[in-house]
Parts: sequence; C-alpha cells; structure tokens
Amino acid sequence: GLIAGAITNKGSSMGWIANILAGLVGSFVGQALLGTWGPSLAGMALIPSIVGAMLVVAIVSFVLSKMN
Repeated sequence: GLIAGAITNKGSSMGWIANILAGLVGSFVGQALLGTWGPSLAGMALIPSIVGAMLVVAIVSFVLSKMN
C-alpha cells in the first residue's frame, strides 16, 4: 500500500492504516487478475501485488475525494 500510494501520489490523502488495508486488498486483487508470476515475498507475487494495490489505492482515493 505504501509503494502504491507513492507511485500514484494518492496515498497521502488516505492515511497509513488505509494504505496498509488497500495494499493487502490490492495484493489479493492483483494476484487474482494477473496471477502469481514474478518474484515472491512472504508467499505473495510482488509485481501483481503492487499493480493491484495501485488500482485499489487509486479507486479508494477517488471515492474518498468524491465524498468530501
């Protein structure tokens, strides 16, 4: 979540707890969509996890910006 927030420049508006949660959810989403290719860390494929986390962080920050 931290990496995805830094890449998308949207993580600072969500806070660190939301970034962690978005990163975990995004990891599962990324692996479900892209598979488990690439290097792994703690049983999670890094590249699909980061891509999925970027998607989730972008979507959550968009929704939060529309609510405010």
